[in-house]
Amino acid sequence: MNKKRVTIAGSERAPLHGARLVGPSNPQERIEVTLTLRPTSSTPLPSLDRTGNVKPHERTHLTREEFAAKHGADPKDVAMIDSFAHEHGLEVGAVNLAGRTVVLSGTVQAMSEAFSVTLQMYDHPSGTYRGRTGSIEIPADLDGIIQGVFGLDNRPQAQPHIRPIHEQGGAWHSSQQGVSYLPPQVARLYDYPAAVNGQGECIAIIELGGGYKNNDLKTYFQQLGVKEPQITAISVGGAHNTPTGDVNGPDGEVMLDIEVAGSVAPGAHIAVYFCKNTDEGFLQGITTAIHDNVRKPSVVSISWGGPEASWTTQAMTAFDQAFQAAGAIGVTVTVAAGDNGSSDGVNDGLAHVDFPASSPNVLACGGTRLIGSGQTITSETVWNDGPSGGATGGGISAFFIPPPAWQANINLPASANPGAKPGRGVPDVAGDADPVTGYRVRVDGQNTVIGGTSAVAPLWAGLVALWNQSLGKSVGYLNPWLYTTAEAITGAIHDITTGNNGAYQARVGWDACTGLGSANGVKLQGALAGKAAAAK
Repeated sequence: MNKKRVTIAGSERAPLHGARLVGPSNPQERIEVTLTLRPTSSTPLPSLDRTGNVKPHERTHLTREEFAAKHGADPKDVAMIDSFAHEHGLEVGAVNLAGRTVVLSGTVQAMSEAFSVTLQMYDHPSGTYRGRTGSIEIPADLDGIIQGVFGLDNRPQAQPHIRPIHEQGGAWHSSQQGVSYLPPQVARLYDYPAAVNGQGECIAIIELGGGYKNNDLKTYFQQLGVKEPQITAISVGGAHNTPTGDVNGPDGEVMLDIEVAGSVAPGAHIAVYFCKNTDEGFLQGITTAIHDNVRKPSVVSISWGGPEASWTTQAMTAFDQAFQAAGAIGVTVTVAAGDNGSSDGVNDGLAHVDFPASSPNVLACGGTRLIGSGQTITSETVWNDGPSGGATGGGISAFFIPPPAWQANINLPASANPGAKPGRGVPDVAGDADPVTGYRVRVDGQNTVIGGTSAVAPLWAGLVALWNQSLGKSVGYLNPWLYTTAEAITGAIHDITTGNNGAYQARVGWDACTGLGSANGVKLQGALAGKAAAAK
């Protein structure tokens, strides 16, 4: 007799736009899926002070061990998953109690029967993928225990948020306006603390493809005159550091992230987590980094994402819960807000924001065009080079509704979409992202210039690492405090008031292009420490 089955809420999938059905998946192909489970306790996570009244470094964070014991998955639930797997001819693989994930492996046929899905192959301009339509079902006795199932569908989930400037030869060349920067030059313009280098901190970087070459990194940091940081590649879910040789492909993303974060905070350990570009792989990478008891990252930088409309509800919920966990243990998560303006690259005439930047539990990083000299900013405007050149993402979330409490007093604009409800505003902060004023980096043996909000996430991650070293404690979840401090400390945030990203216009105060603005690192550090920051 068949057991009663229930649908996992928010698991619905439709084919990718433009995909063509090829036929059924090979029933004997072995695949893996990742389950997310409920937490051991229903007790809410420790307050992250969403009012902004407590300085981040004054909070008491849980250790990773405390979090796993109090808020991780229940071993009894894992035992029930083991029984379910055995019943359906599946094998239990990696179990991450802290991340509340369990990996199962088995044939396509066994997975299809276990989760009541039909797996088929699709052709798409981005490649062939295994997909499903409709919802996932599980036995009723596992309802509430299993909160999400990822990996049955292995479509590419996210895009890197980089915008290369096409250069020739081995030397760095100026871009259209004759301006490009080494990352330390950008850090000086934003007055990053110079007395610290990130020593003792670990910056985690999530990558969904591509790779780096050690010789390139050695050469790059020698050219900068900066000691090469410790860099470690971590394989997650079978993905590896695999350079493609394409300067403008995912290698550009990987190298930009490492070279920006590593040159801003060269004393920090840079841990690069390579994972598959699927919702399952992305989630595995995030939970592995956050709960890594070996390297213990205090900051996680993410430069990949996609429009909210391309994600399942179960995925956005699972990612957001992972980011809440990061805040509880004192880990800051910085995320690029996207490079396709207010549409986020969706051609339906509506405005969209990028996820995971739209999670209220991450620091969403938008983009500017920065002109300056030495430590003086002469001009900073919204990055918008039009459809072909890219523009900063930003807008109002259609999923995270209502807005978080710390955005209650910033006069959020209405969504550009007719009839849309008020939601979380994106981004929170900004930094140089325009490829016209881009970053000089080295990729696959070539010196080139790259922009995109991908550069802003590791730029802010490096700043947070400097703060953590200076304060002797992780600042963790920054958003509530930043929204309070930006208005209270003169000059702590550079307000960007000129430009637009399509549907949204820059203005005095927060806007849906550059958020609160770009950083004055020293003044914000002084505010965090409770001391008067020295004037620039």
